[in-house]
Amino acid sequence: MSTPVDRSRSLEQLEGQRWPAPPEDTTSMVKNVHELRRRPVGELQAHELARLIGQNVGLPWLLPLAVEILRDTAATQAAGGWYDDDLLYAVVTRNADTWGDFPALARELKETVAGLKDLSRYVKTEVEAFLAMPLPDIR
Repeated sequence: MSTPVDRSRSLEQLEGQRWPAPPEDTTSMVKNVHELRRRPVGELQAHELARLIGQNVGLPWLLPLAVEILRDTAATQAAGGWYDDDLLYAVVTRNADTWGDFPALARELKETVAGLKDLSRYVKTEVEAFLAMPLPDIR
């Protein structure tokens, strides 16, 4: 498995890199990503993780947190509870090269999503593609 993430630290601290302020005329998405990079990763909500992961920001630190959330909420989904499609979508749509860097995490995610039922149409196709994706050491 991956190295534990110090949840009290921000992506800027974990990466050792502070991004410059975004230009004044930039999009709200860019401004939000910059702001989220300065917050402790342990304080990020699922939708904020989805936003960062969807932009391929901080993947070595955020993917383990996202997979943990997805794993921990899979049981309630199976019992008819709510499941975060946005986070699931952001995670399963990372490319094979990304997962090649995290084979144990990819295996854990594959085991987690294989048992999910009643997914929305838009994420079900992406989950199926992730499950079919040839990933190193995932089987």
